[in-house]
Amino acid sequence: MVPVPSSQSPAPAPMLVDAHGRTIRYLRISVTDRCDLRCRYCMAEAMTFLPRSALATLEEIALIAERFIARGVTKIRLSGGEPLVRRDVGELVTRLGLHVGAGLDELTMTTNGTRLREHAPALAAAGIRRVNVSLDSLDPDRFRFITRHGDVAQVLDGIAAAREAGLAVKINAVALKGLNEDELGDMLAWCVREGHDLALIETMPLGAIDEDRTDRFLPLTGVFDTLAARFPLVRDSHRTGGPARYWRVEGTATRLGLISPLTANFCDGCNRVRLTTEGKLYMCLGHDDQVDLKGVLRAEGIGALDAAIDLALAGKPKRHDFRIGAGEAPAVARHMSVTGG
Repeated sequence: MVPVPSSQSPAPAPMLVDAHGRTIRYLRISVTDRCDLRCRYCMAEAMTFLPRSALATLEEIALIAERFIARGVTKIRLSGGEPLVRRDVGELVTRLGLHVGAGLDELTMTTNGTRLREHAPALAAAGIRRVNVSLDSLDPDRFRFITRHGDVAQVLDGIAAAREAGLAVKINAVALKGLNEDELGDMLAWCVREGHDLALIETMPLGAIDEDRTDRFLPLTGVFDTLAARFPLVRDSHRTGGPARYWRVEGTATRLGLISPLTANFCDGCNRVRLTTEGKLYMCLGHDDQVDLKGVLRAEGIGALDAAIDLALAGKPKRHDFRIGAGEAPAVARHMSVTGG
C-alpha cells in the first residue's frame, strides 16, 4: 500500500461532532477479530471467526482512516483480536505512520504481546511510540488459566523487546474476582519497577462466553481503595483521549488508570468511534447501531464516505447500556474482538 496523493483525496470536510456536541478525535480500528489466545472473559474457547471474505482490506481500512484524519481525528489505535496476527498489518502501520505529525498526533496499538519480539522494531520505525499490552497476571499458571494456553514468559519477552525498540508500554489488566484480585497490587509494584503505566479495567459484558461474567466482576472502587492503602496515589490530570481516569504513584513515573464502564460511567466525555475489521463503524461499544463504511466505499467510492460518517455520528448515543448481574444477557452479542478494544 502507498499513501493516496493529496490531489486524489476529497476536499477537507467539517470536524466530526456528534448530536450531543462531543467532538470525535479518536478512532479505534480492529484489524482482525482473530487472536492467538482465548482469554476467558473475552472469548469462548471454541470461537467462530469471521470469514476472510467478510473483512475489509488493509487498503480500505487505510482509506477510511485517512478520511477520519482529514476530518480532525488526531489519534488512532489499532487493535483486534490480536492485530499482529493479521498478515501484512505492518503495511497499514507504515501507511498510517506517515500521518503522524501531519494531522495525526499519535498512532498506537493494543496487543497481547505474544508477537512483539518479532514486530516491535518495525512498529517503532513506522511511527508508533507506545503500545498497550494486555497482561492479566504475572503468574505463569494463572496466566495460562486465564488465557487458556498462553505463556507469560513470551509476553514478558515481547514487552522487553518493545522497550528495547524505544516504545513506551502501558499494561492493561482486567480486574477479575477470584482470579487476579490478590495480584493487582503486585502488578502495580512491578509496573513501578519496570517504568510502565498500568490501566485496570472492569470486565465488559460483550458477547457470549463460557462463564457467567457476574462471577468474575470486580468493581474498581474497592480495588482503588486497596491500592491507595499500599501506594501513595495522587490524582493526575493526564488524558490520553480514552476513558481512563488517572492517578500517579507519587515519586515515580508510573500512572495508574482506571477504566470503569460499570461503576463510573465515562460517556459524557466520549470522543471515540470504532471501525471493525468488516469496515463497519460503531459509534458506541455498548450499542449495535453501525454504518457499513466498507460497503459505501466499494459501492460509491471515497467521495461518499463523508456523508456516511455524518449519518453515523448523528446516531451516536449519549451513553452505553452496560449492565451486569446473574443471568443478565451481554449488552451486545458481538465479542470485544470484533469491535476492537
